[in-house]
Amino acid sequence: MQVKVLLASPRSFCAGVERAIEIVEEVLRHRKPPVYVRKQIVHNKHVVADLADRGAVFVDELDAVPDGATVIFSAHGVSPAVREEAERRRLTVIDATCPLVQKVHTEARRFATRGDTVVLVGHAGHEEVEGTLGEAPDRTVLVETPEDVQKLDIPDPSRISYLMQTTLAVDEAAEVVAALRARYPDLRGPASDDICYATTNRQNALNAIAEEADVVLVVGSTNSSNSVRLVELAQRHGTPAYLIDDVSEIKATWLSGVRVVGITAGASAPPGLVDEVVAALDPVSVENREVVRETIQFTLPPAARRSS
Repeated sequence: MQVKVLLASPRSFCAGVERAIEIVEEVLRHRKPPVYVRKQIVHNKHVVADLADRGAVFVDELDAVPDGATVIFSAHGVSPAVREEAERRRLTVIDATCPLVQKVHTEARRFATRGDTVVLVGHAGHEEVEGTLGEAPDRTVLVETPEDVQKLDIPDPSRISYLMQTTLAVDEAAEVVAALRARYPDLRGPASDDICYATTNRQNALNAIAEEADVVLVVGSTNSSNSVRLVELAQRHGTPAYLIDDVSEIKATWLSGVRVVGITAGASAPPGLVDEVVAALDPVSVENREVVRETIQFTLPPAARRSS
Protein backbone atom coordinates (compact mmCIF):
# COMPACT_ATOMS: atom_id res chain seq x y z
CA MET A 1 0.00 0.00 0.00
CA GLN A 2 1.39 3.36 -1.01
CA VAL A 3 1.30 6.17 1.50
CA LYS A 4 0.88 9.91 1.46
CA VAL A 5 3.61 11.89 3.23
CA LEU A 6 2.96 15.09 5.16
CA LEU A 7 6.16 17.03 5.77
CA ALA A 8 6.14 19.40 8.73
CA SER A 9 7.93 22.65 7.98
CA PRO A 10 10.10 24.08 9.46
CA ARG A 11 12.11 20.96 10.27
CA SER A 12 15.78 19.95 10.56
CA PHE A 13 18.64 22.41 11.10
CA CYS A 14 18.05 25.70 12.89
CA ALA A 15 20.32 28.76 12.74
CA GLY A 16 22.13 27.89 15.96
CA VAL A 17 22.94 24.38 14.76
CA GLU A 18 24.09 25.59 11.36
CA ARG A 19 26.35 28.13 13.05
CA ALA A 20 27.87 25.54 15.41
CA ILE A 21 28.61 23.10 12.62
CA GLU A 22 30.08 25.84 10.44
CA ILE A 23 32.36 26.88 13.29
CA VAL A 24 33.84 23.37 13.51
CA GLU A 25 34.15 23.14 9.74
CA GLU A 26 35.97 26.48 9.55
CA VAL A 27 38.37 25.61 12.33
CA LEU A 28 39.12 22.22 10.77
CA ARG A 29 39.74 23.91 7.46
CA HIS A 30 42.23 26.46 8.70
CA ARG A 31 43.92 25.15 11.85
CA LYS A 32 46.28 22.26 12.31
CA PRO A 33 44.66 19.16 13.78
CA PRO A 34 43.74 17.94 16.21
CA VAL A 35 40.85 20.25 17.00
CA TYR A 36 39.02 19.28 20.16
CA VAL A 37 35.29 19.74 20.79
CA ARG A 38 33.89 19.55 24.32
CA LYS A 39 30.77 17.34 24.19
CA GLN A 40 28.86 16.75 20.96
CA ILE A 41 28.81 19.98 18.97
CA VAL A 42 25.09 19.34 18.40
CA HIS A 43 23.03 16.35 19.48
CA ASN A 44 23.06 14.28 16.31
CA LYS A 45 25.17 11.18 15.80
CA HIS A 46 25.48 11.66 12.03
CA VAL A 47 26.77 15.21 12.36
CA VAL A 48 29.25 14.17 15.04
CA ALA A 49 30.48 11.17 13.03
CA ASP A 50 30.98 13.30 9.92
CA LEU A 51 33.01 15.93 11.77
CA ALA A 52 35.04 13.22 13.55
CA ASP A 53 35.91 11.72 10.17
CA ARG A 54 37.21 15.14 9.15
CA GLY A 55 39.46 15.50 12.18
CA ALA A 56 37.40 16.77 15.10
CA VAL A 57 38.13 15.06 18.41
CA PHE A 58 35.12 14.98 20.72
CA VAL A 59 35.79 14.81 24.45
CA ASP A 60 33.54 14.77 27.49
CA GLU A 61 35.63 17.09 29.63
CA LEU A 62 38.59 19.44 29.26
CA ASP A 63 40.97 17.10 31.10
CA ALA A 64 41.14 15.13 27.84
CA VAL A 65 42.42 18.21 25.99
CA PRO A 66 46.21 18.84 26.04
CA ASP A 67 47.40 22.13 27.50
CA GLY A 68 47.57 24.87 24.89
CA ALA A 69 45.36 23.07 22.36
CA THR A 70 42.32 24.46 20.53
CA VAL A 71 38.91 23.52 21.94
CA ILE A 72 35.44 24.35 20.72
CA PHE A 73 32.54 24.62 23.16
CA SER A 74 29.34 22.99 21.91
CA ALA A 75 26.13 24.77 20.95
CA HIS A 76 24.60 23.89 24.34
CA GLY A 77 26.89 26.19 26.33
CA VAL A 78 29.17 25.69 29.32
CA SER A 79 29.35 26.91 32.89
CA PRO A 80 31.76 29.63 34.07
CA ALA A 81 33.77 26.89 35.82
CA VAL A 82 34.54 25.27 32.46
CA ARG A 83 35.61 28.62 31.00
CA GLU A 84 37.87 29.23 33.98
CA GLU A 85 39.50 25.81 33.57
CA ALA A 86 40.13 26.50 29.88
CA GLU A 87 41.76 29.83 30.71
CA ARG A 88 43.88 28.32 33.45
CA ARG A 89 45.18 25.67 31.06
CA ARG A 90 45.81 28.22 28.31
CA LEU A 91 43.47 26.53 25.86
CA THR A 92 42.51 28.41 22.71
CA VAL A 93 38.72 28.56 23.04
CA ILE A 94 36.25 28.99 20.21
CA ASP A 95 32.74 29.26 21.56
CA ALA A 96 29.93 27.73 19.49
CA THR A 97 27.26 28.32 22.16
CA CYS A 98 23.97 29.18 20.49
CA PRO A 99 23.21 32.91 20.95
CA LEU A 100 19.77 31.98 22.30
CA VAL A 101 21.38 29.84 25.01
CA GLN A 102 23.76 32.70 25.77
CA LYS A 103 20.67 34.87 26.32
CA VAL A 104 19.47 32.50 29.05
CA HIS A 105 22.91 32.55 30.71
CA THR A 106 22.86 36.35 30.74
CA GLU A 107 19.41 36.33 32.32
CA ALA A 108 20.54 33.85 34.98
CA ARG A 109 23.39 36.15 36.02
CA ARG A 110 21.14 39.23 35.99
CA PHE A 111 18.34 37.65 38.02
CA ALA A 112 20.75 36.21 40.57
CA THR A 113 22.61 39.52 40.90
CA ARG A 114 19.41 41.37 41.78
CA GLY A 115 18.86 38.92 44.63
CA ASP A 116 16.31 36.51 43.17
CA THR A 117 16.09 32.78 43.59
CA VAL A 118 16.17 31.59 39.97
CA VAL A 119 13.94 28.64 39.11
CA LEU A 120 15.22 26.93 35.97
CA VAL A 121 12.62 24.86 34.14
CA GLY A 122 14.45 22.09 32.33
CA HIS A 123 15.64 18.50 32.23
CA ALA A 124 18.23 17.36 34.75
CA GLY A 125 21.51 16.29 33.21
CA HIS A 126 21.04 18.05 29.88
CA GLU A 127 24.20 19.91 28.86
CA GLU A 128 22.36 23.18 28.36
CA VAL A 129 20.84 22.93 31.84
CA GLU A 130 24.20 22.14 33.42
CA GLY A 131 25.72 25.23 31.83
CA THR A 132 22.89 27.51 32.94
CA LEU A 133 22.90 26.14 36.49
CA GLY A 134 26.61 26.92 36.65
CA GLU A 135 26.04 30.64 36.12
CA ALA A 136 24.61 31.09 39.63
CA PRO A 137 24.68 27.70 41.35
CA ASP A 138 23.96 29.04 44.83
CA ARG A 139 20.84 30.88 43.71
CA THR A 140 19.38 28.52 41.07
CA VAL A 141 17.06 25.54 41.52
CA LEU A 142 15.87 23.13 38.84
CA VAL A 143 12.30 21.97 38.32
CA GLU A 144 10.97 19.62 35.65
CA THR A 145 7.27 19.25 36.43
CA PRO A 146 4.40 21.08 38.18
CA GLU A 147 4.81 18.55 40.99
CA ASP A 148 8.40 19.73 41.50
CA VAL A 149 7.09 23.26 42.05
CA GLN A 150 5.16 22.12 45.12
CA LYS A 151 8.38 20.84 46.69
CA LEU A 152 10.26 24.15 46.39
CA ASP A 153 11.46 25.98 49.46
CA ILE A 154 12.17 29.56 48.39
CA PRO A 155 13.87 31.74 51.05
CA ASP A 156 12.09 34.93 49.96
CA PRO A 157 8.94 34.27 47.87
CA SER A 158 8.86 37.95 46.90
CA ARG A 159 12.18 37.58 45.08
CA ILE A 160 11.79 34.75 42.62
CA SER A 161 12.20 34.52 38.87
CA TYR A 162 12.20 31.73 36.31
CA LEU A 163 14.11 30.71 33.20
CA MET A 164 13.67 27.85 30.75
CA GLN A 165 15.78 25.39 28.82
CA THR A 166 15.46 26.46 25.18
CA THR A 167 14.32 23.08 23.84
CA LEU A 168 11.32 22.29 26.04
CA ALA A 169 7.83 21.34 24.88
CA VAL A 170 5.94 24.62 24.85
CA ASP A 171 2.72 23.24 26.35
CA GLU A 172 4.42 21.33 29.16
CA ALA A 173 6.67 24.26 30.04
CA ALA A 174 3.60 26.49 30.24
CA GLU A 175 2.08 24.12 32.80
CA VAL A 176 5.17 24.41 35.00
CA VAL A 177 5.16 28.20 34.79
CA ALA A 178 1.44 28.27 35.62
CA ALA A 179 2.17 26.22 38.73
CA LEU A 180 4.96 28.64 39.66
CA ARG A 181 2.69 31.67 39.22
CA ALA A 182 -0.07 30.05 41.27
CA ARG A 183 2.29 29.43 44.19
CA TYR A 184 4.45 32.55 43.85
CA PRO A 185 2.41 35.60 42.76
CA ASP A 186 5.55 37.77 42.67
CA LEU A 187 7.23 35.51 40.11
CA ARG A 188 9.15 37.35 37.42
CA GLY A 189 10.35 35.96 34.12
CA PRO A 190 12.42 36.85 31.07
CA ALA A 191 11.37 39.73 28.83
CA SER A 192 11.01 37.29 25.92
CA ASP A 193 10.46 33.54 25.76
CA ASP A 194 13.45 31.35 26.54
CA ILE A 195 12.14 28.44 24.46
CA CYS A 196 13.81 29.22 21.18
CA TYR A 197 12.04 30.12 17.94
CA ALA A 198 13.20 26.92 16.25
CA THR A 199 11.83 24.65 18.96
CA THR A 200 8.51 26.51 18.92
CA ASN A 201 8.29 26.52 15.13
CA ARG A 202 8.97 22.79 14.84
CA GLN A 203 6.36 22.01 17.46
CA ASN A 204 3.80 24.25 15.74
CA ALA A 205 4.56 22.59 12.41
CA LEU A 206 4.05 19.16 13.93
CA ASN A 207 0.76 20.31 15.45
CA ALA A 208 -0.38 21.11 11.91
CA ILE A 209 0.01 17.50 10.72
CA ALA A 210 -0.14 15.23 13.78
CA GLU A 211 -3.86 14.53 13.90
CA GLU A 212 -4.11 14.00 10.15
CA ALA A 213 -1.26 11.47 10.13
CA ASP A 214 -1.66 7.79 10.99
CA VAL A 215 1.91 7.68 12.24
CA VAL A 216 4.66 10.28 12.73
CA LEU A 217 8.37 9.70 12.15
CA VAL A 218 10.73 12.17 13.83
CA VAL A 219 14.28 12.18 12.50
CA GLY A 220 16.74 12.88 15.30
CA SER A 221 19.02 11.33 17.89
CA THR A 222 17.88 10.10 21.28
CA ASN A 223 19.94 12.70 23.16
CA SER A 224 18.33 15.55 21.19
CA SER A 225 15.87 17.17 23.60
CA ASN A 226 13.86 18.99 20.95
CA SER A 227 13.57 15.80 18.87
CA VAL A 228 12.28 13.79 21.83
CA ARG A 229 9.78 16.56 22.59
CA LEU A 230 8.40 16.25 19.03
CA VAL A 231 7.74 12.53 19.55
CA GLU A 232 5.98 13.23 22.83
CA LEU A 233 3.93 16.03 21.27
CA ALA A 234 2.67 13.78 18.47
CA GLN A 235 1.76 11.12 21.03
CA ARG A 236 -0.22 13.69 23.02
CA HIS A 237 -2.27 14.20 19.85
CA GLY A 238 -3.04 10.47 19.99
CA THR A 239 -0.82 9.64 17.02
CA PRO A 240 1.81 6.88 17.21
CA ALA A 241 5.24 8.46 16.82
CA TYR A 242 8.78 7.13 16.60
CA LEU A 243 12.23 8.70 16.85
CA ILE A 244 14.69 7.47 14.24
CA ASP A 245 18.30 8.41 13.57
CA ASP A 246 17.92 7.52 9.92
CA VAL A 247 15.97 5.41 7.43
CA SER A 248 17.58 2.17 8.62
CA GLU A 249 15.63 2.31 11.88
CA ILE A 250 12.14 2.32 10.35
CA LYS A 251 10.22 -0.85 11.21
CA ALA A 252 7.74 -2.27 8.73
CA THR A 253 5.24 -2.94 11.52
CA TRP A 254 4.94 0.80 12.15
CA LEU A 255 3.56 1.26 8.62
CA SER A 256 1.13 -1.64 8.55
CA GLY A 257 -2.25 -0.32 7.40
CA VAL A 258 -0.94 3.25 7.38
CA ARG A 259 -2.16 5.65 4.68
CA VAL A 260 -0.67 8.98 5.87
CA VAL A 261 2.83 9.34 7.31
CA GLY A 262 3.83 12.58 9.02
CA ILE A 263 7.53 13.37 8.95
CA THR A 264 9.56 15.98 10.78
CA ALA A 265 13.08 16.33 12.15
CA GLY A 266 14.66 17.86 15.20
CA ALA A 267 16.69 21.05 14.90
CA SER A 268 20.00 19.15 14.94
CA ALA A 269 19.10 16.57 12.26
CA PRO A 270 20.53 17.07 8.75
CA PRO A 271 17.89 17.72 6.06
CA GLY A 272 19.34 14.98 3.87
CA LEU A 273 18.24 12.35 6.37
CA VAL A 274 14.63 13.42 5.87
CA ASP A 275 15.03 13.18 2.11
CA GLU A 276 16.26 9.61 2.49
CA VAL A 277 13.26 8.67 4.64
CA VAL A 278 10.83 10.11 2.10
CA ALA A 279 12.57 8.30 -0.76
CA ALA A 280 12.45 4.99 1.11
CA LEU A 281 8.71 5.30 1.68
CA ASP A 282 8.16 5.80 -2.07
CA PRO A 283 5.00 7.81 -1.36
CA VAL A 284 2.16 8.38 -3.78
CA SER A 285 2.34 12.08 -2.86
CA VAL A 286 4.31 14.46 -0.67
CA GLU A 287 2.75 17.57 0.84
CA ASN A 288 4.88 20.22 2.56
CA ARG A 289 2.96 21.93 5.38
CA GLU A 290 4.82 25.15 6.14
CA VAL A 291 3.58 27.12 9.15
CA VAL A 292 6.30 29.78 9.04
CA ARG A 293 9.44 30.53 7.04
CA GLU A 294 12.62 30.88 9.05
CA THR A 295 15.06 33.58 7.96
CA ILE A 296 17.21 33.95 11.10
CA GLN A 297 20.97 33.65 10.68
CA PHE A 298 23.74 33.95 13.26
CA THR A 299 27.23 35.22 12.50
CA LEU A 300 30.32 33.25 13.44
CA PRO A 301 32.32 34.33 16.49
CA PRO A 302 35.46 36.38 15.74
CA ALA A 303 37.79 33.49 16.63
CA ALA A 304 36.18 31.28 13.98
CA ARG A 305 36.19 34.07 11.42
CA ARG A 306 39.90 34.60 12.02
CA SER A 307 40.39 30.95 11.13
CA SER A 308 38.95 31.57 7.67
